[in-house]
Amino acid sequence: MPIRSSLLRRIALGSIAVVLTSLGADAPPQTIDAGGLTFQAPGSWKSTKPGNAMRRAQMSVAPVKGDDEPAELVLFAFPGGAGGVDDNIKRWRTQFKEEGGNLPKVDKKVVKGKNVEVTRVEIAGHYIAPLTPGSPQANDKPNFRLLGGIVQTGGTGYFLKLVGPDKTVTAATKGFDELLASMKAESK
Repeated sequence: MPIRSSLLRRIALGSIAVVLTSLGADAPPQTIDAGGLTFQAPGSWKSTKPGNAMRRAQMSVAPVKGDDEPAELVLFAFPGGAGGVDDNIKRWRTQFKEEGGNLPKVDKKVVKGKNVEVTRVEIAGHYIAPLTPGSPQANDKPNFRLLGGIVQTGGTGYFLKLVGPDKTVTAATKGFDELLASMKAESK
């Protein structure tokens, strides 16, 4: 009997290790330098080449079971702040609609980074943002979610958005919140 018990224990531990590995739990965090702002992103999130010159960082978050596409995290930096916190939250809100066409509720709070305050934003609904800024073509993505972080420091506004299918972004919430807590602005 001890051999069977030992074998079952090893199988169970091996299964747990496989699950944790698939969730990225054993991958060490990665440091992202966004030019004046650094942060730690989950090791399972994949850095990708920024899609345009306005983006300082870009990452892909693998879809969870049941979702067909990954979530995308992008970070923009604008000298002068690009309209400030509230104006950008209003713009992000208009990129979503609820059933019936109304604008969705916005959850907003201020959290602490390493040496900065971060305005954390969460919005969910039908994603209707333009495919690219100024484009007449728009997304048509039901059940999407946005997690955002806004940092105003040293005359620069940093705008971080994680957008994707609701289940995938919800599953990434813990990693996103840890990312915000790790944000550090360069001292000038």
